[in-house]
Amino acid sequence: MLKEFKEFALKGNVLDMAVGIIIGAAFGAIVSSLVDDIIMPPIGLLLGGVDFSQLFVVLDGSGDYNTIEQAKEAGAVTWNVGLFINAVIKFVIVAFAVFLLVKGFNRVVRKEEAKPAAPPPAPPQELVLLGEIRDLLAKRAS
Repeated sequence: MLKEFKEFALKGNVLDMAVGIIIGAAFGAIVSSLVDDIIMPPIGLLLGGVDFSQLFVVLDGSGDYNTIEQAKEAGAVTWNVGLFINAVIKFVIVAFAVFLLVKGFNRVVRKEEAKPAAPPPAPPQELVLLGEIRDLLAKRAS
């Protein structure tokens, strides 16, 4: 069983998958920073200084809270609309990046499929000569 696991773990597909997961995690961090630090601040500024990461509605609890953390510390139930909007934007960016990746991969695969198949190799000279001899003998016999 250990030998089978070693063969499985050392296959190229497992290594490719591990590299993909690591790069995906790094890409997720980049997308989070892009949304939280680059995209949302100007949008919040255009909408009157709204900080989307702190846009929430108190569903159950009394008091006036400036941040989600304050509301949670007080035991209030919040509806975190801004965090949801950020998550949707992150999802759209990641989905678009994956779409572009798959589209590029499909284009490469289609180009490989579109290549004409190589003609079959010519038979060896010995086979050609044997075929000619067979045909000559068949003519004599008839």
